Amino acid sequence: MALSHNKLKFHVRTYGCQMNVHDTEKVSNLLLHEGWSAAASEEKADLLLINTCSIRDKAEHRLYSDLGLLSDWKKDKTPRVLGVGGCVAQQEGDELLRRFKQVDFVFGTHNLRLVPDLVTAALLGQRKAQIDTNKNPDRFDFPERHPDFEEKTPGRAFVTIMEGCDMFCRFCVVPLTRGREISRGWEAILSEINSLSRKGVVDVTLLGQTVNAYGRHDVKRGVMVKKGTKPFSDLIADIARVEGIKRVRYTSPHPMFFDQGLIDAHGSLPELCPHVHLPLQSGSNHVLELMRRRYDRETFGRLVQKLRESRKDLAITTDLIVGFPGESDLDFEETLEFVRDLRFVDSYSFKYSPRPGTPAKGDPGQVPAEVAQERLERLQALQGDLTLSYHRERIGSRTEVLVTGPSRKGGSQWQGRDPYNRVVNFTRGADEPPVGELVPIRVVEATPHSLIGEAFVPSVGLNERESQ
Repeated sequence: MALSHNKLKFHVRTYGCQMNVHDTEKVSNLLLHEGWSAAASEEKADLLLINTCSIRDKAEHRLYSDLGLLSDWKKDKTPRVLGVGGCVAQQEGDELLRRFKQVDFVFGTHNLRLVPDLVTAALLGQRKAQIDTNKNPDRFDFPERHPDFEEKTPGRAFVTIMEGCDMFCRFCVVPLTRGREISRGWEAILSEINSLSRKGVVDVTLLGQTVNAYGRHDVKRGVMVKKGTKPFSDLIADIARVEGIKRVRYTSPHPMFFDQGLIDAHGSLPELCPHVHLPLQSGSNHVLELMRRRYDRETFGRLVQKLRESRKDLAITTDLIVGFPGESDLDFEETLEFVRDLRFVDSYSFKYSPRPGTPAKGDPGQVPAEVAQERLERLQALQGDLTLSYHRERIGSRTEVLVTGPSRKGGSQWQGRDPYNRVVNFTRGADEPPVGELVPIRVVEATPHSLIGEAFVPSVGLNERESQ
């Protein structure tokens, strides 16, 4: 039975990381190519997809609460279809269909390309869960962006280069929800980036769960040519040569996979942004061993030093977990000391959250919630001081901002991100700045969360932080 989707509209709720955001973009693009159109709101949608996150239990509990409320949404209009994807979908599968009768289909992280077929089946009354693991690199293949695809961040785009993780840290559910490492062929990556550049993209972020592990198994086995991969630093160099690409970023790397080629690239490639998000998780060797992070603080510190030697103005941010089972007061104090010594520009810090299927879930020495909360507040207060100090050091410097739109602060301010991945709110007189384009900025003020700047016309070519 052929179904026409020409008058049907879809909407997607997205929880979680940048990979999830990009997965939502992929699915949205697929549906546009199938004749669907994007709804301005959930109330106007015939199809609602929820792209889930399972890194912490808070996001998972929010999903279950939302699904309960969506029973009324489903009944309000016929036909309406509700699908659940992402990491919780990969974990739970058929259980979501059993528990929530309003859910029509479930799709795992390897099955994005099947969404149009699952929607069609749902419209015919069939409920399905598709969570099979797909090790074929063709799962990375998606059509070019549809003409009606709405750019959330004009001028900037995510590009998936690998998925999965083989590290099996004891707190992390990613190997269970995203699978083992698999790298995409470099020719397909460059083809996508060339296409994005022709559409006006100047800033690309390379995505992967351990993004700098790209191609590492092929290198070890001597099958790079056969598999179509290459060393990560070589891939970055190729991307930097794509006409129109001004900025290259990557997230999130693993500290173990920084080779000398990648370190050197930060000093030799002007297109490679001077920002590295380098997850630490803990500043205590005891906790790092409990977490199975496979490095110690001394190794991590040497890596930070090498990166800063390669490019002196490099901005380094990190991830931190407090309250991991077995973390003592002394362990936490060591984390504070290490963060203070390394002076991270910013960090994403969280209380440990037990995840199903992970070894740490049943570990002894669980830290009381109130202790973990107190530690988190102390860590975030320290990081707030470090971030504000860094921002103040930037006052008087010049940089370049990719304009994303009007500032959330309102008034006549606009907003964008600079190469160091800092949010910059700025004024530009009577002229409206071009969204998706690069604008030279002079930093005039610092706040705990952003820089304040003013646009200017440079008399000569702009050098990042030239006045510092």
